[in-house]
Amino acid sequence: MKRELYQYYIIDRAHHANRVECREPLAASYAALGLHARERMTRRFEFLCRAETPHMHPSEQIVLVRTVKQQPDIFTAEEWETLRRTHFIHEHGYVSNLSPDYGAAIQSGLLAVRARADGYGRRMIDALIGLCDRYRAEAERLGRDDVAAVLTQVPRYGARNFREALQMFRILHYALWLEGDYHNTVGRFDQYLYPYFRRDMEAGVYTREQALELLEDFFLSFNKDSDLYIGVQQGDNGQSMVLGGRLPDGSEGFNELSELCLLASRNLGLIDPKINLRVSARTPLSIYEKGTELTRVGLGFPQYSNDDVVIEGLTRLGYDYEDAVNYVVAACWEFIIPGVGNDVANIGAVNFPALTDRAIRRCLTQGGGTFPELLQAVQAEIRRECDRITGSIQDVWFVPSPFMDLLRDGKKYNNFGLHGSGIACAADALAAVERYVYQEKRVTPERLLHALDTDYADDPELLHLLRFEAPKMGTGNDRADALGGMLLDWFADALEGKRNCLGGVWRAGTGTAMYYLWHARELGATADGRRAGEPFGTNFSPSLFAQVPGPLTDVISFTKQNLIRAINGGPLTLEFAAGVFQNPESIRKVAMLVRYFIQRGGHQLQLNAVNLEAMREAQKHPERYRQLVVRIWGWSAYFVELDRDFQNHVMARQEYTV
Repeated sequence: MKRELYQYYIIDRAHHANRVECREPLAASYAALGLHARERMTRRFEFLCRAETPHMHPSEQIVLVRTVKQQPDIFTAEEWETLRRTHFIHEHGYVSNLSPDYGAAIQSGLLAVRARADGYGRRMIDALIGLCDRYRAEAERLGRDDVAAVLTQVPRYGARNFREALQMFRILHYALWLEGDYHNTVGRFDQYLYPYFRRDMEAGVYTREQALELLEDFFLSFNKDSDLYIGVQQGDNGQSMVLGGRLPDGSEGFNELSELCLLASRNLGLIDPKINLRVSARTPLSIYEKGTELTRVGLGFPQYSNDDVVIEGLTRLGYDYEDAVNYVVAACWEFIIPGVGNDVANIGAVNFPALTDRAIRRCLTQGGGTFPELLQAVQAEIRRECDRITGSIQDVWFVPSPFMDLLRDGKKYNNFGLHGSGIACAADALAAVERYVYQEKRVTPERLLHALDTDYADDPELLHLLRFEAPKMGTGNDRADALGGMLLDWFADALEGKRNCLGGVWRAGTGTAMYYLWHARELGATADGRRAGEPFGTNFSPSLFAQVPGPLTDVISFTKQNLIRAINGGPLTLEFAAGVFQNPESIRKVAMLVRYFIQRGGHQLQLNAVNLEAMREAQKHPERYRQLVVRIWGWSAYFVELDRDFQNHVMARQEYTV
């Protein structure tokens, strides 16, 4: 690692001094001219390319850094209001969570792409080449002949070596942000960059140490501008890199470049790129150990995805095998296809605890009936909610993205994904009601309903019973785990056969995204002992107050379900005390636990090495802990940059040892 480069960009953030405000009223001028959306996107891209000022640190090898802070919108507030009245607008209205085909453009160069582009694409390529030419001129002025030589080749022409390929990726990735696309993923980086790396290594261009230093320089580039790309919270920017995994011929894709990526991430300790490892039952323990060495740093990654489950689940949904085997993850965990995918994998969410609570209240108010009748009521609620959501999402419209389209071979897949928040909370509520109301009859329907209505204010005994003694997912209770599986099956059943407005299918998932806070805030007390407003567990994980004996029990509990049918994504999350990773034996134990999860058929897993005391101190003295990193839901962030609710949720999760 070049310490001076790390100091400049990460510690001092000295490059921020080069940033300028941009208050150009583009939207108003475009509206006055009556320009259509594609013309507006192209003009803004051209404007921003002209507005950028080339800057480079004397020792950096991978260049391009943002100097213009804002991206002026292309529509006025009134125009957006009209669009929302006539269309379904997802999030900001700009395309996101896509994985373009970087490899093809890196290989061919932009002039070859330009030859098949429409007029808008050609103008964008010309504007981007113009910006890169100004960077080349700046390199020549500074005597950086190495940078100038690279920019003479790329982006016009295809990369010939590893450094040119890395620089070409940086240019393409930078351009996507400049266009206004967000949550732009990295895809299977170690596959499309490996030929360049292998050729240079075999030719003796680099030693392993030199290649690692270049890769670290490249990894730093993801963090130069990431503060300008904010999702729900700072750090939520979607720069997800996928390593390893099955290749179309059935062989395994983990290679020397994959290993160096893990090492570069370990050395830098930065939140980007966010590393994802594709593994399977055939993956050797040594790769899990390498992943665990990265986990030890405390970045909250790698996140693991199980090829054995994911590929089968995607093909079951209608993805061609050659595409399914090439899957990557979106910003967090959702499974998408690079180069040909146009999926919207996070278009909505189902609130399982709210639906379960609604059914419980209705059944108990009507005398209770039988528990199977209550389950039927829950299933009906899930089906009604899925019908409501899918029926309400019609005429989906996105701002055109001419540059993103240059990096895709069409829009083969147009599927929509729904998150499923609070699965454990809902399953636990059903398990508690079954045991105490229907089986043991220790709790009358009237008592439970009163407690729910009053947030357990005058029944602390019942609160304790339901919160700490009732069956819970993750604790080894087969019934609670089975009820969680039923909820997922009913979720998948409710979406089976439905087609969205773009002709694609609907995908059920186990992720929560921010809904573990948002959905929970809207919901009163629930029958699992959760009080009004208390958050759910994140993703496919136990409730925060579940008394889980240990990580092995957690793994067993959350691998019993038929996860192939709920393949939109959403991991089991395990928090480990940071001290766990201090010796090789513990590293091996954690690696074996991850492998066991995969061998049992788990679909996705993320681990977080946490230091509770450090987080408490960071809340008191944030200036001392600027580099403290935690995993939020499907992304990692600097702890002190998070809102207090997100900080507190991480601190409340169960901390394991091995």
